[in-house]
This record gives sequence, C-alpha cells and structure tokens, in this order.
Amino acid sequence: MNIDLNSLSLKDLKDLQSQVARAIAGYEDRRKREALAELEEKAKAMGFSLAELTGVTAARKRSPSVAKYANPANKADTWSGRGRKPRWFTEALAKGRKPEDLAL
Repeated sequence: MNIDLNSLSLKDLKDLQSQVARAIAGYEDRRKREALAELEEKAKAMGFSLAELTGVTAARKRSPSVAKYANPANKADTWSGRGRKPRWFTEALAKGRKPEDLAL
C-alpha cells in the first residue's frame, strides 16, 4: 500500500492520521481481548478462574447518587452533595442560606 502523502491536503493528512490512530487502538484492543480469552481458557482448563489466579476482582459499579439539594431558581438543577459544590449552591450559602434551605 503506497500513498503519496505529498499530494494530500492538510485536512486529508489529519483525517488519515486519525484513521491510523483508531486502527491502532482497535488492533491493540482486539489483541488484548484475544490474550485475555486465551488466559481465561487456560485457567478454566486447570480448574481456576482468572480472577482467582490474579487476585483481581471485578470493579463494582456505583449506583447513581440521589439528589439532596435543588437550585432555588431552577428545581431541575440538583446536586447529590458529593463532589464539587455547584456554583448556585456556593452562591446561596454566601447569601446567608443554609444547606437545609436548599434540601429536597
């Protein structure tokens, strides 16, 4: 496969670059899945699970947190109390409101 790179525009070169990056990532992912499947098969043949042999357990997924506070100006704008405080919450506290005032 020979491509005359000098005849391509900058846009074409960037498109080609992104296609190559995607192809490389896809190839690596495919190879990892194949290797993992092969290792799991070998472990199963020996009477183990791969997780038992490696000591790695599957990461548990968190359920979405429940909203605890609502923006007084827009009740659809909520916050669970986790993570960074939204600007509307910080501004309300600065104006003298209490978190209980904003609770759902």
